[in-house]
Amino acid sequence: MDLNYILFGIYPYVAMSVLVIGSVVRFDREQYTWRTGSSQLLRRKQLVMGSVLFHVGVLAIFAGHFVGLLTPIWVFDALGVGHGFKQMLAIVAGGGAGILMLAGGLLLLHRRLFDPRIRATSTFGDTGILVLLIAQLCLGLATIPQSLQHRDGHEMLKFMTWAQGIFTLRAGSADLLADVHWVFKTHIVLGLTILLVFPFTRLVHMLSAPVWYLNRRGWQLVRTRGAIPTGRSGRSS
Repeated sequence: MDLNYILFGIYPYVAMSVLVIGSVVRFDREQYTWRTGSSQLLRRKQLVMGSVLFHVGVLAIFAGHFVGLLTPIWVFDALGVGHGFKQMLAIVAGGGAGILMLAGGLLLLHRRLFDPRIRATSTFGDTGILVLLIAQLCLGLATIPQSLQHRDGHEMLKFMTWAQGIFTLRAGSADLLADVHWVFKTHIVLGLTILLVFPFTRLVHMLSAPVWYLNRRGWQLVRTRGAIPTGRSGRSS
């Protein structure tokens, strides 16, 4: 069993299994930790600017990866979308979204590391997952020069076939990535690692919808500093 098969044939299933099972278990057992842990009262302007840039970039990149990798190849062929065009669209749109996300991520990381009050209320996981996301983004941007050397789109076709093969349990999918550049491989492995740690970080709020909180077990006591608690004050929001 070689390393390529372990990383791209087994690790994807490990990461996705932990993602699904871990998220379900955390939501069931620790619903009050299912939040972002907002520090919006501190350095609000930097938070707003960084958060907007970061989330716009994240959403665009996620949508691009989801559609680009998991849409059946025959759909693009039926629509007359060539692999070369799709490759260049991914480079331009992904690069633009990546720059937005990087700018926002650096603002958020600077705020979290260099404001003593925010740093004091941050956990290792809060900072660690942000560093991982920025590192993953930098790797993604580093793939652009390599992608420009394969403008015909056939390199991207390997990633599409691999991703769809993983989801359809197709044997031999890992072999498709055996000869791709190391920067692509590192990008994929780090992406799978982010999925692996996802349930244990603040990223779980991405799966939330307000309706889930209506039926959350238990109550949260809310009072101003120094006030004497007189009873339950209502559900948390």
